[in-house]
Amino acid sequence: MIRCFPLLLALAVTGAAHAQTVYKCAGGGRVTYADRPCEQGPSRTLPPPVGVDPNVDAVQGGDSRTLLETDKLRAKLRVAEQERHAREREDRRAERQQARVARAEAVRRKRCDKARLHVKWAQEDAARATIHKQEAARARLRRRQEAMAVECRA
Repeated sequence: MIRCFPLLLALAVTGAAHAQTVYKCAGGGRVTYADRPCEQGPSRTLPPPVGVDPNVDAVQGGDSRTLLETDKLRAKLRVAEQERHAREREDRRAERQQARVARAEAVRRKRCDKARLHVKWAQEDAARATIHKQEAARARLRRRQEAMAVECRA
């Protein structure tokens, strides 16, 4: 008997923790117990079991319909919260994509500016080249112009 005492104590404590309002219904010569008021006949609210704090239950006196409505509202709130998080993630993803595009455009402009500068220098070199080196300077200028055309499309 002493070995069973801790088990019985644990069962008593856990049973008291889940206590809800109980209604005693007397009708048709029978007595029934339910979690909501009686539809037919008088009903009486029974006090909570001994050792149970009546303020523990968040929905005091709530029947199954009230609990179901509460669960539905909580589900709607969870769905709304998940949708808000999804929108925020999508917004962050779009911002990162825009930043990547802006960086790529800046790199392209820098390469194009560099190619224009090389063409300008090649033109100056071709203008100053001696007669023996003019053909090589013109070839370098042509290559730089072709490279710029590839880098700086439209």
